[in-house]
Amino acid sequence: MNQSLLLERLEGIKIRFDDIAQKVTDPDIMSDMKRYIKLNKEYKELEPLVNAFHNYKNIIGNINSSKEILNSQEDEELKEMAREELNALNEQLPIIEDEIKLLLIPKDPEDSKNAIVEIRAGTGGDEASIFAGDISRMYLKFCETKGWKTSISHFSEGTSGGYKEFIFSVEGDNVYGILKYESGVHRVQRVPQTETQGRVHTSAATVAVLPEAEDFEIDIKNEDIRKDTYCSSGPGGQSVNTTYSAVRLTHAPTGIVVTCQDQKSQLKNLEKAMKELRSRIYNIQYQKYMDEIASKRKTMVSTGDRSAKIRTYNYPQGRVTDHRINFTAYNLPIVMNGDIGEIIEKLQIAENAERLNESSIES
Repeated sequence: MNQSLLLERLEGIKIRFDDIAQKVTDPDIMSDMKRYIKLNKEYKELEPLVNAFHNYKNIIGNINSSKEILNSQEDEELKEMAREELNALNEQLPIIEDEIKLLLIPKDPEDSKNAIVEIRAGTGGDEASIFAGDISRMYLKFCETKGWKTSISHFSEGTSGGYKEFIFSVEGDNVYGILKYESGVHRVQRVPQTETQGRVHTSAATVAVLPEAEDFEIDIKNEDIRKDTYCSSGPGGQSVNTTYSAVRLTHAPTGIVVTCQDQKSQLKNLEKAMKELRSRIYNIQYQKYMDEIASKRKTMVSTGDRSAKIRTYNYPQGRVTDHRINFTAYNLPIVMNGDIGEIIEKLQIAENAERLNESSIES
């Protein structure tokens, strides 16, 4: 895309951005919560692009000014300064152009949403449950470093430690857009705690990251839900309370079942369970979208294929390998302590390169 066409397209986006800025202050629109939320979300998505546009225009303007000085001035010192500035600006120009091209590619509309993370022990018996517990703690620590709010919805303990199942929700900025890369099968290679002869075993846990559905996106009929209550239990089978505060919801049309027991109040557990149920139903439609992406892409980065092996944690070698991008790091203890930012960043870079290749925007 040449410079004039890029500027023309950005000017149109700037007009739309200014139009939204006016609309979100309109009392009639503010009273329509669904429309207001949609416009406010679009405004936030366009803001980085408009800021890049201003920067781009300034660079082009300064380039033209420097060229004018070189063509019109006789003072050699002044011309040398203009020449140095021109060289620096010409280096900045392709960088900002690449940034704008990437920003122009339509984003996954789910990226800005909160997320529900489901971790389940896979093959490997008791060791799989222990590993599921390890990566559950890894994600909780990662969320803590990001300043995100986490809330455990449901868990089922393994017989030798860890969890057979561990489900929690995450609230924060761009949560799903970051955590979505973790969906898939995670494999561990190590000597299990239950192994007496020191042999290395391979076990697995499955991670599914779902975008959290907004209230207005999914309409669930009350008559389609069966609600059951029971006493919640804590670690080691201890009773958290003696009231029937834990909630189990069954959605008849889809067969989806969700449970929530972490709150002492049945009302709060019901509220959290409904939020998870909406997200699971919404995810059925969203998965179709992810499958379409998977059919077009050459790699498995962010395709949503949860049956695919995405990462191996090798304890004897202290190694972590992400199979989607052939990335290996020998910092396993740090990763298991929640420092997975570098891996996710490299996955994002790989996906961005893939999106640029798919895009109709010319290099």
